[in-house]
Amino acid sequence: MTQSPETEYTPAQQAMLDVWQRHVYAEFVTRNVEDALATMTEDAYINNVPVMAGGVGKPAVREFYGRYFVAQIPPDIESTMISRTIGQDRIVEESIFRFTHSLTLDWFLPGVPPTGKHIEFTAVAVVQFRDGKIAHEHLYWDQASVLVQLGLIDGDQLPTAGVEVARRMLDPGVPMNTLIRRGAPASGEGPASE
Repeated sequence: MTQSPETEYTPAQQAMLDVWQRHVYAEFVTRNVEDALATMTEDAYINNVPVMAGGVGKPAVREFYGRYFVAQIPPDIESTMISRTIGQDRIVEESIFRFTHSLTLDWFLPGVPPTGKHIEFTAVAVVQFRDGKIAHEHLYWDQASVLVQLGLIDGDQLPTAGVEVARRMLDPGVPMNTLIRRGAPASGEGPASE
């Protein structure tokens, strides 16, 4: 079930949410690697799925956080949560993230020097818990829309879009099916915009 922020959680769900919120606070606000690690199991792992970056086990996660992730969080990063679902042993959050690509982001754009461009993208975090701590995080985001926004791939030549992907999540007025119509035969057939 997807819960709104006003949802009342069971004590076990609230305990998971409290751990997750301490973890995120340590990453994004205090930027304290050890505080983030304190919320995790000894064999925890991180997997930034689109770029296959992360670490397995606390020593590897410590290195990943200290060298790449926490050390390279853009100073103007902000997020808007779209949904949160809490089960018996897992939290899934869907969010929009925004920031300026003002520094090296090996965890997000390995090998791409800072462009100074503003980026907005959708992301999903799947956070597994065991024994009251985070056992793993699977982080997914729309890498193609990010690459279009940075001008690294041509959204006009490929079946992908840019910033409008994230904006559509919050604004139902952003047209849908534009890629389908663009790729439709010249007869003009294809679904209408929603």
